[in-house]
Amino acid sequence: MTESEANFPYLPHTDAERKEMLKSIGVASFEELVKHIPEKLRAKALNLRGGLSEQELAKEVQAISNRNMPASRQASFLGGGSYRRYVPAIVGNILSRGEFSTAYTPYQPEVSQGTLQAIYEFQTAICLLTGMEVANASMYDGPTALAEACLMSSRLTTREKIVVAASVNPEYKEVVRTYCQSCGLEYQEAQIGGGNIDDSKLTIDDKISCVVVQYPNYFGCLEDLEGLGKKAHAAGAHMVVVSEPISLGLLTAPGDFGADIVVGDAQPCGNSLSFGGPSAGYMATKKEFIRQLPGRLCGVTVDNRGQRAFTLTLQTREQHIRRAKATSNICTNQALNALAMLVYIVSVGPVGLKELANISLQRAHNLMERLTAISGIEAAFPQPFFNEFVIKTSRPAQQVLDELKAHGVLGGIDLSSCYPELKNHLLVAVTEMNSPDDLDRYVSAMDSVMKGNLKTHDKEAVGSAPAKTGGR
Repeated sequence: MTESEANFPYLPHTDAERKEMLKSIGVASFEELVKHIPEKLRAKALNLRGGLSEQELAKEVQAISNRNMPASRQASFLGGGSYRRYVPAIVGNILSRGEFSTAYTPYQPEVSQGTLQAIYEFQTAICLLTGMEVANASMYDGPTALAEACLMSSRLTTREKIVVAASVNPEYKEVVRTYCQSCGLEYQEAQIGGGNIDDSKLTIDDKISCVVVQYPNYFGCLEDLEGLGKKAHAAGAHMVVVSEPISLGLLTAPGDFGADIVVGDAQPCGNSLSFGGPSAGYMATKKEFIRQLPGRLCGVTVDNRGQRAFTLTLQTREQHIRRAKATSNICTNQALNALAMLVYIVSVGPVGLKELANISLQRAHNLMERLTAISGIEAAFPQPFFNEFVIKTSRPAQQVLDELKAHGVLGGIDLSSCYPELKNHLLVAVTEMNSPDDLDRYVSAMDSVMKGNLKTHDKEAVGSAPAKTGGR
C-alpha cells in the first residue's frame, strides 16, 4: 500500500493509476496540468494535521467549515435571480424517495408511470402559473431556457434578430448573447429608462424575431407587458417573457398579456440556494407552437387495458430524431429539481402561493419606505415593484455593503458590476425569510452606516457576527 493509499483510503485512484492518467494526458504531474490556471483562482490547501483518524479528520474539517457565514446565519437581502425562500419539509421527503432520485427523464413508460405522471403534473402547474397552453418537461435552468425560447422564436418566424431588454437579468442576457453568436443570430439590447424598457426608443421591424422582457424585471420593476405585446405582434414578432414563479401567485399571468413564450427558473420554488445550483428551467408556450417546443413533453393517454397512462409524447432533441430537424441540444430535463418545484407548488397551494407573494411584496415596500427615509438614500426608480427594488446611496455602494456584511447583514447587490451607469445603486430583495426583526436590523445598520457611525468594532449597533463571511 502506498503512502497516498494509507492516508486516503477512500480515494478511488491509486498513485499508479494517477500517474497513468497523467501520462495519457501528456503531463508529468498534477501541478503541470493546472499551471495555466491563475494562482489567485486556485483553492488554497487546508493544511490539515497529519496522522488523523477519519473521525478526527471529519471534526477538523467541520470546524473549518463552521467559519463560513451562509445566508441562513445572516440577515440576507440578496436576490437578483437566486432567492432564499423556505423549503417545506415535504419537498425533501419526496425527493429522497428512490423512485425519484434522478435528474433525467425515463424512457420506459411502462415502468416509469410515477415519474412520468410527476412530469405531467409539473407541466400542468407551469401552464396554470404562466397562463399558457403547453409546457415542456423542464429545462436545464432559467438562462438556457431563455436561449432556447429565442432560438424557437427564430425558427417560427424565420427572422434572425433577437431584441432583449437591458432590464433582463445580466446572466440570462449573457447566455442568450453566447447562443446568438454561435447560431448566427443578431443580438440587440433595448434601452431602459426609469427602471423599465424605454418604449419610445423601441423600434420593431420585420427582421426582429422576438422581444425579450422580464416580469418583474431584474430591478424588481413591473414592465408594461400588454403594451409591449401589442407592439411586438403588430410587427409580426413574438413577446418572450422571463417570469419569477412566486410573483405569479399574485401578479397577472404573462399569458393573459399575450405572451408567446414564457420561461423562468424553478429555484425559488422548493430549491435551496445550494451555492448557485443546480436548478431547473421551465418553458411554456401556445399550443400552435408545440412542434417547435424544445425538449420533451409528457402526455396522458389510455393503455391497452383502457387504463389512464403517461408517456413521452414529444421528443425533439437530436438524440431522438434527425439532427437537421431537432429543436435543441441544450435542454437537459432537470427532473428532480422540477419535481421539487411541483411538490412545493402543490404543498403551498394557490392560496398559500398568493399569501407568500403578498408577504414578500408588503415587506419589500415597508423596507423601501424606511430605507429611503434615511438621509443619503433615495429610491432609484419610480416604477411599481414586487419584492425587489433599487436604492441609490450617497456613499460608495461597495463600501456600504462591506460595512453591513461585517455585521451580519447582506445588504444587496452592487449594480455597478453589470450596469456601470448605476454607480452606488443597490438591488435589495425581500422574501418571507426576512422577518420583521431582520428589517429592523437592516434599517438600523443602514442608518448607522450612512451617518458614518457603524465601524467594524461597533457590534452592538446591529448585533454581533463574525467578520469572515462567505457564500450566499
